[in-house]
Amino acid sequence: MLDTVAEKVIHGAMKMAAAEGAGFGLGGLFTILPDFSILAGITLRTIQKLSLVYGFEYNTDEEMAELWIAMASAAGVDLGRELLEKNVVNRMVPKVIQKIAAKASAEFVEKWAGRLIPVVSSLIGATLNYYFVRGWGERAHAHFRQKHLEIRRKMLHQQAALTSGS
Repeated sequence: MLDTVAEKVIHGAMKMAAAEGAGFGLGGLFTILPDFSILAGITLRTIQKLSLVYGFEYNTDEEMAELWIAMASAAGVDLGRELLEKNVVNRMVPKVIQKIAAKASAEFVEKWAGRLIPVVSSLIGATLNYYFVRGWGERAHAHFRQKHLEIRRKMLHQQAALTSGS
């Protein structure tokens, strides 16, 4: 049931990103900065919504660090050792942001290349935004789904232990 809701969140964001990309795409290179900023907002909001669908709120510094980890995971950034070391949030988040920026900048260059012809760039902008949000949404969805399933397994094991212990 949660997967269905998550898919609706992703598809809604994909449509919004495509419409935004088509509109800003008409401006060619002149509108790429606002396009990229709004696209980043759509992507971040999608990841936040997916986190809530699977029951993860982000209010404390530790929870915010988890959201950045999810975003890094969605960007395809492997944090490996840094996650295992459990760095302090103030030291870890800047590193995560830096890795996300490096990964996202490659996707930004792809978008920029499509803006050379303003009229055609509207179609290209819509398509690139659509698939950009789709990719990030699917990776974030997989991250939160996996995390949710792990918590459910732990809860089931705890219930089984309590039941067998009675």
